[in-house]
Amino acid sequence: MRTPSFAAFASAFVLALVGATTAHAQSWPSKPIELIVPWTPGGGVDIIALAMAQSMSDQLGQKVFVTNREGAAGTIGFRALADAPADGNLLGAGPATPITNAPYLVKGVRHTPESFDYICQYFENVFGVVVTKGSKFATAKDLIAAAQASSVKLNYGSPGVGSIGHLSAETMVDALKLSAQHVPFRGDAAALPVLLKGDLDFLVPALSSVRGRDDVRVLAVFSNERQPTLPNVPSVRELGVTNPLVQGLNGIFAPKGLPPATKTALEKACATAVKSDVVAKAMNNTSQVVAYLTGDQFRARAIADYKAKGDLIRRLGLENK
Repeated sequence: MRTPSFAAFASAFVLALVGATTAHAQSWPSKPIELIVPWTPGGGVDIIALAMAQSMSDQLGQKVFVTNREGAAGTIGFRALADAPADGNLLGAGPATPITNAPYLVKGVRHTPESFDYICQYFENVFGVVVTKGSKFATAKDLIAAAQASSVKLNYGSPGVGSIGHLSAETMVDALKLSAQHVPFRGDAAALPVLLKGDLDFLVPALSSVRGRDDVRVLAVFSNERQPTLPNVPSVRELGVTNPLVQGLNGIFAPKGLPPATKTALEKACATAVKSDVVAKAMNNTSQVVAYLTGDQFRARAIADYKAKGDLIRRLGLENK
């Protein structure tokens, strides 16, 4: 008598589970979707995330709205995402650094690359060496020569300790044997006024943060090749940095365990959004280009980047043990 009862119970449980999943798939999204950007508003990451949200709203039939939850190298926003229900009503957008960099740099970070579902990657945030328009360094070679010859360290700014800008700069400093002192800030927006005031010799921001400005000049880009939007600016590889740091990987994330139908719908919306006019305009306005990856490809890329960043952060002695 016990076996049939158990079988009946198991069958009923499975049917209930399937029914609940189907009901969720049919009803979702039934309300606006929050998209956490764990960075300050107004920068390139935020501008492109807003464009993605607008286009995805059109695809999903519900408003996708952006909430900025910056702080602690992006881990405040991503901690909220990791702890949220996996129902598709809360997503994250922006750089993977709170997942790939911050676990090595910020004490108390519990999440890992395996703590999230990956929807898609939509661009790779390229960084550059930037000076004021009136800087005595007319070219990257001028700056490099000064930093190699000077007994006094040049001061450079970045968006923060362990940021892509910081790690990129330190890769260049190490490769070219430069004399330079790092000054961290809370994002590019905080660093730019200090550069313009003359208190920094150069800055390593995202290109998206200086697009269209006539008070700064980009001397080099941290990439294997020149950027289409800056064809006359050399890559650091051309200057002798043989292993430029991988750019910031920007995409859409979700709490781990999304219902399959919800994940599929989000992936489809993301794939369509990157082809939209509103995203193309945002990319152009921030000196970026679409670099689309599927959810599975993005997940594999993030895991590989997590391992590579760990090796670099340990080599630089930055790890917060």
